[in-house]
Amino acid sequence: MKDIRKFAVEDTATIELLDSANDPMCADDEGKLRCKIEVYGPGTRQYAKAQAGENNRMLNRLKAKGKAKQTPEEIAEERAEFLKDVTKSFTNIEYDGLEGPELFKAVYLDRTIGFIADQVKEHLGDWANFTKSSTPN
Repeated sequence: MKDIRKFAVEDTATIELLDSANDPMCADDEGKLRCKIEVYGPGTRQYAKAQAGENNRMLNRLKAKGKAKQTPEEIAEERAEFLKDVTKSFTNIEYDGLEGPELFKAVYLDRTIGFIADQVKEHLGDWANFTKSSTPN
């Protein structure tokens, strides 16, 4: 019998981004420098912390306002905050000279490139994206 942990998932996964037309996003004209985002998966402490932060923000909002309704701006802000917290790195992505968490959040908040945040959120929602690759024996 094998240890059940053999089914454990990887801590991170890399998303190779697609543009709004579902074509590979590249930082160069030759198509060699793919735009990528590495994210922490649902089995990690970083993901659990981001989820707790999301839940705490919702509870604080309910306590402060006494209502559950949010403006589109508040929804976008909370989504960007969560995605920022589960993002490990960007590759070949620039935005206003920003770096690290500030870069992540700015990209996720920009509605004109909202398809990026959509791709990341979708990727995070599928545990299979963090499956360990099989290694030959």
